[in-house]
Amino acid sequence: MKLFFHSEQLKHRPASYYSRGKMREPQEKPERMFELLKTVERLNLPLLTAKDFGTKPLLDVHTMGYLNFLQNAYKEWMELPEDWGDEVLSNIFIRENNREIGILAKAAKYLADGSAPIGKDTWTSVYWSAQTALSCADALLKDDEQLTIGLTRPAGHHARKEGAGGFCYINNAAVIAQYLKQDYSRIAIIDTDMHHGQGIQEIFYDRSDVLYTSVHGDPTNFYPVVSGFEDEYGVGEGHGYNKNFPIPHGSSEEVFLEYLDQAIDFVKLFQPEVVIHVMGFDVYVDDPQTKCAVSTFGFEKIAEKIKSVNVPTISLIEGGYCIEKLDENFQSFLKGFGVNLPRYKTEKQEVSST
Repeated sequence: MKLFFHSEQLKHRPASYYSRGKMREPQEKPERMFELLKTVERLNLPLLTAKDFGTKPLLDVHTMGYLNFLQNAYKEWMELPEDWGDEVLSNIFIRENNREIGILAKAAKYLADGSAPIGKDTWTSVYWSAQTALSCADALLKDDEQLTIGLTRPAGHHARKEGAGGFCYINNAAVIAQYLKQDYSRIAIIDTDMHHGQGIQEIFYDRSDVLYTSVHGDPTNFYPVVSGFEDEYGVGEGHGYNKNFPIPHGSSEEVFLEYLDQAIDFVKLFQPEVVIHVMGFDVYVDDPQTKCAVSTFGFEKIAEKIKSVNVPTISLIEGGYCIEKLDENFQSFLKGFGVNLPRYKTEKQEVSST
C-alpha cells in the first residue's frame, strides 16, 4: 500500500455554508484531515507527498473556463469596489444563456449551490487534492502497486464538468479515471459516500469504458436531490454502465452492506481492470450528514467488500464530518484492506492485528 497527501490541502478553510434555507456552520474544514493524519502518525504509516502533474489531467475532465474561474475567482471578487465579503459565494444560479460578464455572472454559472465558497486558498487546496489523487493513480501505473490511498481534501465526487458544489471543486475520481485510460480499458468507480456523486455520473454517463456505481442515501429532498435515482442507467454507449443504489433514509448497517453487496456484484460482472473507490465516512451512524447507521466496525466490512473485486484499487478518502471519530473509523477501514495494524478498539469488539 502507498498513502498520499499534500499539506497544501489544509489551507482551504470555508467560512460559509448555505444549505436548506439557512447559513450553517461549515463542516468541510481542515480539522477533518488533522484526524486522519493522526491515524497515519499513530500507526507509523509511510506518508508520501503528492507530486505535481500539472493541469492537463484536470483539463481532460473539466473545461478551461471552469478551471480559470476556480483559479481566479477570488482575485476578481476582491477587486470589486464594494465589500462583498471574503469568499466567492453566489446568490444567483444561472447556467444557461450566461455570458459570464463579471465575477457574479461567472459564480452564477460555475457554483451549483451554497456549499462551495471560494476563498483565498481554495484553488491551492483543490489543485493539490487533485494532484494527490493523480499520485495514487501514477503509483498504480508505474510502481505496480495493488492498493493506493489518497487523503483528498477538498473532496471531488460532486464536482461537475464545469460546476462546483457539495464541498467539491475538482472531480478527483473522474480525473484519475481518465488518467488511467492510458493503461486500462475497463475502469470501475465504486462510490460509498452518503451522497450520490452526480459529478462522476454526469462526466461518464455516455461512456461504457468507465462504469459508475454508487450506494447512497435516497436523494429525495437530500443532496444532490436531482440525481442518484435507480432509473438513471446512462445514455447512448453508456446505457447500462451507470447503476445507482439509493438506500432508504434510516437504514441500518446491515441494509447498507446488503446494497453494497449488490453494487459489488454489478462491478464484478463488468470485470474491471482497476477500481477507484470513493470513501465517505459520512455514512457513520453519528455523522451530521448521515441517513444510515454504519458503525466503526462497518468500515472494515466496506473495505473487505471493495477488496473482494480483486483488482488494483485506488481509494480516495473524501466525506466524513464526525471529526472525533475519523481516526478510529479510518483505522477500521485500513484493517479491512489488510493493512497490518496494532491493537485498536471498534464499537463491537477489540481487534488485534495478526
